[in-house]
This record gives sequence, structure tokens and C-alpha cells, in this order.
Amino acid sequence: MSNNPKISVILPFYNAEKTLERAIESIINQDFKNFELILIDNNSADKSRLLAHQWEEIDSRIRMTEESQQGVMYASNKGADLAVGEYISRMDADDWAFPDKLRKQSEFLDGNPEFGAVAGLVEYISHSENTEGFSRYVEWSNSVQCYDDIFFRRFIESPIVNPSAMWRKSVGDKFGLYRAGDFPEDYEMWLRWLDEGVKILKLPFPVLKWYDSDTRLTRTQKIYSDAAFYKIKSKYLAKWLVEHNPYHPKVSIWGASRISRRRARLLEEYGIQFQSYIDTKKSRQINSEIIYYENLPPAGEMFILTYIRQMNNRGRIMAFLEGKGYVEGADYLVIS
Repeated sequence: MSNNPKISVILPFYNAEKTLERAIESIINQDFKNFELILIDNNSADKSRLLAHQWEEIDSRIRMTEESQQGVMYASNKGADLAVGEYISRMDADDWAFPDKLRKQSEFLDGNPEFGAVAGLVEYISHSENTEGFSRYVEWSNSVQCYDDIFFRRFIESPIVNPSAMWRKSVGDKFGLYRAGDFPEDYEMWLRWLDEGVKILKLPFPVLKWYDSDTRLTRTQKIYSDAAFYKIKSKYLAKWLVEHNPYHPKVSIWGASRISRRRARLLEEYGIQFQSYIDTKKSRQINSEIIYYENLPPAGEMFILTYIRQMNNRGRIMAFLEGKGYVEGADYLVIS
């Protein structure tokens, strides 16, 4: 292993004997060679620890360690603490990196010092027919590429697929890495970094094959539930509104259904007040002012948060608002 690897690849694993070698081989076969691969065993009870040790013996760029505190957040942070590279690249034990991932992402960071992190598109590999939700998320995520889109649309979903990312080690040292809590640790980190002014974009081509499974943490752990996502996004959204909403603390909510109102109410604990609701149904009755969407005032009289989850409707709402002169980030934000 080089004494000064430019990139440190962090790969935590737990009971991953079926997929770990595929992930390791995809890193070993990168066309960029000056890296270290840190494998972090997080209390595996299968053969994955043995496999990792065998690879450590084969390739001097690989080193293995362990983290006894259970959780991918703790294992990832342990790897980052040991990393010596200028850049940190995340990898999951069940995914596969395209051969040019490290080279293309490091070249981007080399040539664009104003950016603190870079990701890329992902190719979603389904494990069953019942994965429409994940497919829709990947379709949306792959459509959010430039910094402005990532910045303004980060409150819809997590804009970055975690193992597709690479960042400057100095960014993690300055703003911190994954934190423990009742929230998805990677989404919270992206929200925090963007809030701190870290610029991120995606390269416009796939860098990762993202394999789905029934045991993927996003399917099995409560901190990745819809409720957890809305709770953490509301915290950072409220902070953003204080700094950028010219009508603070008042906002108008597009979406008067029970679900939309319940999600928006998470903002109330941060002092956000709802001026009115906007809906596409003239017959909707609630104990608040409702504006039929065609009767919206011109831009410059309110700030709108849209709580409509369906992707097709979301796009139509954005087109409608833009047609009336509303500007994303200045007059409205899409939240779900």
C-alpha cells in the first residue's frame, strides 16, 4: 500500500458473506490505483470476517478493523477516523462500484476546489417485483444532479445515495460525519453539510450498482421510516426558512389533505405559522383558509411549501408555479 493513498474507501460490513467479495473486487479493479480500502467488521457472525481477512492478505492496499458498537454509523465513522486519504469514498458491502468511480470523482474534486463532495448516478438492481418505491426514489435521485437542484430539493428526499459519494476528508473533519439519533444518519449529514454551505453535485453518469434486498437497513430499521425522514427534514427546513423566507414565520402549504397537513405540522414546533392552505379541490373543507390553486396571487405575496408526494403531480405543480412567476428557492420549495 502507498504510504500516501489519495483516496480512502470506507466499507463497513455485517454478515455480508454473500456480497462482500463482489463489493471488494469492484474497488480492487478500479482504474485508479492509489487508494486504501478500509474494511470494518461490525460484529459479523458469518464468514464475511474471514473473507475480509483473506483479501487483506492478498492486497496490501486493504486493511481490516472492527467496530464493536453495532450500527453502520459507528462502523463508518471508525473507518473514517483511520483514513489517511485526502478524499473519502463510501462503499456498502452489497453494492458494486463502476471501474472509473474513484478516478472520475477524484478528478472532479481536484479540478473544482469549491466543491466539498461529489456523487453520481446509480443503477438500481431490484431483488423482487415489489420494489416500486425504491425504483421511484432512484429515478428522482438520478434526476437531481446540479448543485442548485440538490440544494433546493434536499427536503424532498435524501438527494445523495450514500455509497455513491466521495468527499474531502477536510469537510468531514470540519463539519462532522454521521451522527446517532432517531433519523437516517446519511440524510442528516447531507442536510447538515448543505446547511453549512458545502457544495455538492453529481456526475451525470452511473458510478454505482445499488443492490436492493429484504435485509437492507433502509427496509428494516425505524430510523429510515417516512416519519424519521420528515422529522429530520423539518428541523433543517425550519432553520432554512428563518434565514431565507421573507415572510417568516408565515408560510402557505400546498396540500390540504390530512396527510399533507400532518406532515407540515412538524414545522410548528419550530415556530413556523401557516398562513393558508392551497388545494386543487374547491370543495375541501378545513378549519383554515384554503386558496383554490387557480386563484393564487402573483409571486411576491407569500412563500409556498408544497407537500404533494406523487412525482407526476409534483412536476405539474412546479411548472404551474413557474408559469405564474414563482421562483424555486425564492417563492417556493418542494418538500415531499
